[in-house]
Amino acid sequence: MTTDANVRRRGRGWVMAPLLIFIALAGLFAFGLTGDPSKLPSALIGRPVPQTNFPPLEGLTDNGQPVPGFHAADLAKGKVSVVNFWASWCGPCIEEHPLLITLRERSGVDIYGVNYKDQAEAGRRFIGRFGNPFTAIGTDQTGRSAIEWGVYGMPETFVINGRGEIAYKHVGPISQSSLESKLLPEIEKARTARP
Repeated sequence: MTTDANVRRRGRGWVMAPLLIFIALAGLFAFGLTGDPSKLPSALIGRPVPQTNFPPLEGLTDNGQPVPGFHAADLAKGKVSVVNFWASWCGPCIEEHPLLITLRERSGVDIYGVNYKDQAEAGRRFIGRFGNPFTAIGTDQTGRSAIEWGVYGMPETFVINGRGEIAYKHVGPISQSSLESKLLPEIEKARTARP
């Protein structure tokens, strides 16, 4: 025999369930918004770079010569290199750009840029305004290659060892702090790693 008290308790449970689910989801979203994106795991660390081809940024020249695009094989020529995904419409890309120039000067590595889902004119204007730290600049018009590389958003930077394997992934814009404490040490680590 059910009593009125039992019916009320069961009814209260159904009212509380959506509230508890809402609180749990809100907590997950809050953690996602405040968590450190650079701590996102990458399943590609230690694996060869995805077999992707990045065609050149149309119309971009340097000293009258076209700036080339690149493909995965260019990253496996025995030298440590860096790949940076960027876009002209990306505010954090503007912030980190001077640090890419510093990274190239201090480390001596080749930096390969990937202009992500951008118009060629906007990409050329960006490089013209902020400078070109890149050895080659390829494009990813559809975003498919970025998916293969496991890119979460712009900008992202990868350290590639001389065998063409991803040694380190930096999510988000490079800061002076991350340049000193993460990228430069990871480049050195990739240089001294045994084959």
